[in-house]
Amino acid sequence: MSRVTTDQLLEAGVHFGHLKSKWNPAMAPYIFMERNGIHVIDLNKTAVKLEEASAALKQIAKSGKKILFVATKKQAKEIVAEAVKKVNMPYVTERWPGGMLTNFSTIRKAVKKMAAIDKMATDGTYETISKKEKLTISREREKLEIQFGSISDMSRLPAALFIVDIVKEHIAVAEARRLNIPTFAIVDTNSNPNVVDYPIPANDDAAKSIALILEVVTGAVQEGLSERKFEKDKNDDSKAEPVSSEAAKD
Repeated sequence: MSRVTTDQLLEAGVHFGHLKSKWNPAMAPYIFMERNGIHVIDLNKTAVKLEEASAALKQIAKSGKKILFVATKKQAKEIVAEAVKKVNMPYVTERWPGGMLTNFSTIRKAVKKMAAIDKMATDGTYETISKKEKLTISREREKLEIQFGSISDMSRLPAALFIVDIVKEHIAVAEARRLNIPTFAIVDTNSNPNVVDYPIPANDDAAKSIALILEVVTGAVQEGLSERKFEKDKNDDSKAEPVSSEAAKD
């Protein structure tokens, strides 16, 4: 698994925290110093926590389970969506729908509705309805796609959540905690790292910082997926090997 260096973290601005006046005292163990009224994050601790989180995420991916990535803040949305698409994991980058986890059956109904509308377009149903009805259905499909398209393959609750900015995504954190779903998160100096299982102390506002952290964690997820595929192919090959005539006699 690739490791990130403190120099890489420094260059990406991962160390920049919030103003001292906005800090959360629970972040004290991860703060290196204060400079011009701004807290500076200890990058050595960031590197350690990032490695711990990456190792755990790799194992979850290797087990074949889904990790839901959550980032609805403007500067993180596209970065997260692009990185997560590459590893085929679900993500939420629009508004977090209340009950996404705690009322998952309702969310699944909305996803199934999307599939039902898509079926209408292929089974001839569209040909039997008016233009006005088509327009209404199309608009409904667009809204559903925006909100739920990125989780359409998530048929069950995720095995873990990865969150950018736990202050903004506090509802997602609360739902995961209620259901005992492990949480991984970028935590800035204004956050409480104790509400997540795998906190990664880092700047959660700067695009470069978010991008670097996502590159590392999705890289770990990809490694887990690749190892899972390798082991599966290896098992399939061993099952397919023909039995030799001598072995058959024995």
